[in-house]
Amino acid sequence: MDAVEEHEALREGVRAVVTRFDDDYWYARDDDGLFPFEFHKAMAAAGWLGITMPPAYGGAGLGVTEAAIMMREVASHGGGMAAASSVHINLFGPHPIVVKGTDDQKARWLPRLIAGEDQCAFGFTEPDAGLNSTRIKTFAEKVPGGYIVRGQKVWTSTAQVANKIMLLTRTTKFEDCARPTDGITIFYTDLDRSKIDVHRIPKMGRKAVDSNAIFIDGLFVPDEDRIGEEGKGFSYILHSLNPERILIGAEAVGIGQDALGRAARYARERVVFDRPIGQNQGIQHPLAERWMYLESAWQMVLRGAWLYDHGQPCGAEANSAKFLAARAGHDAAWQAIATHGGFGYAKEYHVERLYREVAITRIAPITEQLILSFIAEKVLDLPKSY
Repeated sequence: MDAVEEHEALREGVRAVVTRFDDDYWYARDDDGLFPFEFHKAMAAAGWLGITMPPAYGGAGLGVTEAAIMMREVASHGGGMAAASSVHINLFGPHPIVVKGTDDQKARWLPRLIAGEDQCAFGFTEPDAGLNSTRIKTFAEKVPGGYIVRGQKVWTSTAQVANKIMLLTRTTKFEDCARPTDGITIFYTDLDRSKIDVHRIPKMGRKAVDSNAIFIDGLFVPDEDRIGEEGKGFSYILHSLNPERILIGAEAVGIGQDALGRAARYARERVVFDRPIGQNQGIQHPLAERWMYLESAWQMVLRGAWLYDHGQPCGAEANSAKFLAARAGHDAAWQAIATHGGFGYAKEYHVERLYREVAITRIAPITEQLILSFIAEKVLDLPKSY
């Protein structure tokens, strides 16, 4: 079986699971905000949560290309970012464990993540630091046998349901470090709710995958839950940044293609003035243009993934993939609403939900403005602007 056949088999395998969860299921999750446990369990049972994990621990050991193909499929059948984020978090979020974890840590943690037995929240972002991770203030103080952590995080996903948390902390204060990136340490540990206060953030979309502000006061983390060397954590998270951008791009393309397909079906079926509205060029041309942009963005996603999988620099391509795909997905979802007219505003047609779901891809995990600054500096050799 060649690569094309393998990728098609992968798509079909993912599709077989995802299509068991219809629009009604995702409409209900958008309404009640419950984590999609049934969907998460089904993906785990089929082995998809471990697609990028080492085979020695139960994973498939595949690359970012296969993960991107998988995540586009996950996002393109009505679940949007609620479906994608419930799975995505397993793919490269725990990557520091794979890269720098000890054999004991990998054996303790990875099989449970792959099987869906553990769910991990990610405590990286802070209210006063944003994307400038070097200025985080959450501090882990060394004590006998481990560390005591105090601080706060924001936009911590799945903290309502997670039993584990990956924490980015300072173990040396910023002002005491020779370089801004020094003194940062990563931990993967139990989410102890007696020491971590979790507050859900009501938000525009992706309601079923909760986002939270968390407050940490006196959390004890044993030494064996520290990943890698103390103070070297910033370099560890860099391993997962480009894959994350590529996967967000794949998901945005998937949502856009879902919305576009719904718009085209509606345009074929909706008759006004004795003709289907899809016969009108004013309907046809914007949809055709959205298709072109989605397909172009998907090619950039695949380019970034190929470079990463072959050990080549891919920062420009990964960031561009995220930028282009988020724009293309957002614009396709909006055009789907416009094609439906007044019905596009109605929840029963689901395109308004897809528009809300895809919006986050333009904002997170990195803003469009920072991506443009990165391309200007790293590709066009312009002076650093910030």
